[in-house]
Amino acid sequence: YNVLFPMGFDAFGLPAENAAIRHNIHPAAWTFDNIDRMRAQYRQMGAMIDWTREVITCTPEYYRWNQWIFLKMLEKGLAYRQAGAVWWCPKDQTVLANEQVLEGNICERCGSAVIKRDLEQWYFRITHYIEELLQELDELDWPERVKTMQRNWIGRSEGARLVFAIEGGEPLEVFTTRPDTVWGATFMVLAPEHPLVNTITTDDHRDEVVAYATAARNQSEIERLSTDVSKPKTGVFTGAYAINPITDERIPIWIADYVLMGYGTGAIMAVPAHDERDFAFARAFDLPIRVVIQPEGEVLVADKMAAAYNG
Repeated sequence: YNVLFPMGFDAFGLPAENAAIRHNIHPAAWTFDNIDRMRAQYRQMGAMIDWTREVITCTPEYYRWNQWIFLKMLEKGLAYRQAGAVWWCPKDQTVLANEQVLEGNICERCGSAVIKRDLEQWYFRITHYIEELLQELDELDWPERVKTMQRNWIGRSEGARLVFAIEGGEPLEVFTTRPDTVWGATFMVLAPEHPLVNTITTDDHRDEVVAYATAARNQSEIERLSTDVSKPKTGVFTGAYAINPITDERIPIWIADYVLMGYGTGAIMAVPAHDERDFAFARAFDLPIRVVIQPEGEVLVADKMAAAYNG
């Protein structure tokens, strides 16, 4: 076969900068010396590389195309700025992806402890391409573990947005995959990072809410989304109440770490009879459970339920 074997060196960013600082050398000198060494090693191995097609990501001839495609995405409305909670490394002075934070909230690059910060940053509207991405993902010959991670990252969900009035506050919009269970919503749960938390929390609950929110922000999403039944459910009551739009019932608003700001609207209507995590939370804090869906030929009684019934 006539095989094209080009070569590229990804040589941009903090790893090169940090290495240059450690060795007291200019980043360009450090980077190109390493590239020269790698070229020599490839030649020693006899690798049949077409060096006329070489690319180096830190050269203007390459990164001008990064700039070009970003501007095209900006023109099409596919790139936008928005504030959000991100992992921050105080030593490297940079944002980290979730995958770059090691167990114990440690930066994989420098070993420093990292924290969560609210920063304005750039996002891409991948939601415009969800169906295409998922279809192509199914066709890839990748390990299933990696494909599952990608599906979770894409984050496609089908459901509805419902609006709950808040006593003395602005309306609260929630996303739910089961709008038909709204009759069984007996409390609300907000992500600790939700912007309404600060405004709806009453003075007598504020200290507890602030302390809980601070602790929750420094957990990873994997920890917060854990389905481990042995993990105790935690949360704090804000002192505020919402009104169920169907039943007109006054229901309490809590914050809990199992709700994420990056999913849906960062707020849920909790229907404990028909959601496992809501069920565990209701049991932990003695909150009402109301059955609205019954299995065929059976009658569920809330007080006797050992687990949620998903229908």
